[in-house]
Amino acid sequence: MKMLTFNEVGDALDDIAEQFPQVLFRELNGGVNLLEDTVEDPEFPGGELYIMGEFCDDCLGKYINLYYGSFVALAQKEDWMEQDWTDELWTTLSHELTHHMEGLGGLHGLDDRDAEELAEFREKYSRRKKWSQK
Repeated sequence: MKMLTFNEVGDALDDIAEQFPQVLFRELNGGVNLLEDTVEDPEFPGGELYIMGEFCDDCLGKYINLYYGSFVALAQKEDWMEQDWTDELWTTLSHELTHHMEGLGGLHGLDDRDAEELAEFREKYSRRKKWSQK
């Protein structure tokens, strides 16, 4: 397993962000932020589901937060190597930029897909939990 420090993840995130077309960052006035937080989905028991990042559009503006602590928790759970960090950062930033771009266009396809995937995960988790209680 390879654990990256907060600063190493910040540097990797900067490198990744520079690879995306700059037009994707249009009107993202709060930028992309790496926060130290670990964010778990409150609808699941601890350690089951982590929120890696989120696109925010609120009174502070439009910005993307990525959660270092959530990446660390998943890295420990899945025994990540350095490439896994890069892949997950790329995937998460890409996902949140898609939310941003859809928001600019008044679309919500990714929101709908996220909701469907979360519902499927809840159903699988519920079935797994019932099975393990037998």
